[in-house]
Amino acid sequence: MTRPEPARADVREDAPVAGLGPALAFLAATVSARAVVEVGTGTGWGGLWLLRGMAPDGVLTSIDVDPEQQRATRRTFLDAGHGPSRLRLIVGLAGEVLPRLTDGGYDLVVVDGVRTEYPSHLVEAIRLLRPGGVLALHGVQEQPTGDGPEVVAVRATLDMVREDPRLAPVLLPLGAGLLCASRRA
Repeated sequence: MTRPEPARADVREDAPVAGLGPALAFLAATVSARAVVEVGTGTGWGGLWLLRGMAPDGVLTSIDVDPEQQRATRRTFLDAGHGPSRLRLIVGLAGEVLPRLTDGGYDLVVVDGVRTEYPSHLVEAIRLLRPGGVLALHGVQEQPTGDGPEVVAVRATLDMVREDPRLAPVLLPLGAGLLCASRRA
């Protein structure tokens, strides 16, 4: 596996999806995030934007199944000037890790992972959020046709969010669709 290009402190807006990174930083800043969970660490690109918007003493908990990717991403975060005290990188399946995290202990939960797992991730995310906290699910642009497992899971997730009285949602046309929802107090 190739190591991602070292991150610069001035995180570029053009990679991988223009507008999505600044939206993540905005969400983190809006809730004055001190505790954030990210499902799907990837190359660390989203995490860098989240850290940019978080409180200076905030901690990013990022979950990914690939240990090599997590090691490379830790280096990326450190190279960008984010000390180890701001990072909690967990190697594991989100479906196994999320249930072990603290109820109501997070300001922001960001999910960009396996779409078929979104309904169960949504249930956990709502449990993890404090009142006033925000959920962001990427890759939920509803497909008008199709009945594949990902399409079915995304539709179910969208329905669950629309029907949950604890949430105030909005679907933003960023990337492959960014579903944001605030947990009502």
